[in-house]
Amino acid sequence: MFDEDEVIRVYVPPGWPGAVRPPGSNGWLKTAEAFLLDCCPSEYRGYQVLRRHPVVLARMAREFVASQLVATRSGLAGVRTSLAGVVDTGTVDQAAAVLQQEEARLVRVARGVELVEQALRDVRFTPRL
Repeated sequence: MFDEDEVIRVYVPPGWPGAVRPPGSNGWLKTAEAFLLDCCPSEYRGYQVLRRHPVVLARMAREFVASQLVATRSGLAGVRTSLAGVVDTGTVDQAAAVLQQEEARLVRVARGVELVEQALRDVRFTPRL
């Protein structure tokens, strides 16, 4: 039996989203849902099935973030040629840098969504030695 003030420590792997409480902790599902909804288009907030079934929301979030990553990589691949002669080289470099930063952010978000989805499917994380 646990004392109400006792802290239960749950391991979360690298890449776990900082805004999401560890699985099984007080309020973890609410923070997981908020994180997943933030990864999706705002219209997804209106679909009750996604609110009632967080694992369905996680699946949708995973697909949406993956598609954003594909689009960002495509944009990065063509940014220099599509903007050549339209804006100066410094601006093209800045635009490429934005897309590189966005790619890195989306990779982190995708990892976080994947981990939250696994936790929603009752995967228990254990530290690797």
